[in-house]
Amino acid sequence: MMSDSSGLRIPPPYGTGLGPVPSVSSTPPARPARVDDTLLIRRAQEGDTAAFEELVRQYDRSVLRLAVHLSGSQEDGQDIYQEAFLRAYLNLGSFRFECTFYTWIYRIVTNLCLDHLRKRRNHSRDLTTVVFPDGEEEAVLDRVPDDRPGACPERSLAGRELKETIVRALRRLSSRERVVFELKHYHGLRLRTVARMLNTTEGTIKNTLFRATHKLRAELAAVR
Repeated sequence: MMSDSSGLRIPPPYGTGLGPVPSVSSTPPARPARVDDTLLIRRAQEGDTAAFEELVRQYDRSVLRLAVHLSGSQEDGQDIYQEAFLRAYLNLGSFRFECTFYTWIYRIVTNLCLDHLRKRRNHSRDLTTVVFPDGEEEAVLDRVPDDRPGACPERSLAGRELKETIVRALRRLSSRERVVFELKHYHGLRLRTVARMLNTTEGTIKNTLFRATHKLRAELAAVR
């Protein structure tokens, strides 16, 4: 459990309050009824740390899921989870209700993940592996169907060739392109929501997604 000099306790995911941060695959216990975000934020802004801890409990699952998925690592995702909520707490006084707390905390997590990916740009696992909410890991390549004419599971050589091509294409994506691509296609978020998270315009996000998709398609075209 992380805390700072103010006495704030950031509980592990699922609000257990005990032991180390569990893996994403842990089965969460039943939770109490949800409390209105606005009420909790206002109370937290007045110095009620218990109110902020309740906000953490209400969003811990989704924040951890996003952090682990985008970082490509269970351990790194847990660190980002803790850092995101600590930053949210320290900056809560500047929250002006111009967006939802959900969008705000996701923005913090996404920016932390972007910094993480930039620092580990040459780490192949970051570019080719995703971690799902149940804790299972799968190569990004395995999620892309081989829909070429005449393709079939038995053609393992063609499958390996396609996967290698996708690896090369993914390595050409910038950290921002990859994050936008994943938020859209793996998390199913609307571009407007992604734009709010990254504090930019929907048009900019569309352009980023277009560049990412174009790079992938250009590489795939060579093996069709």
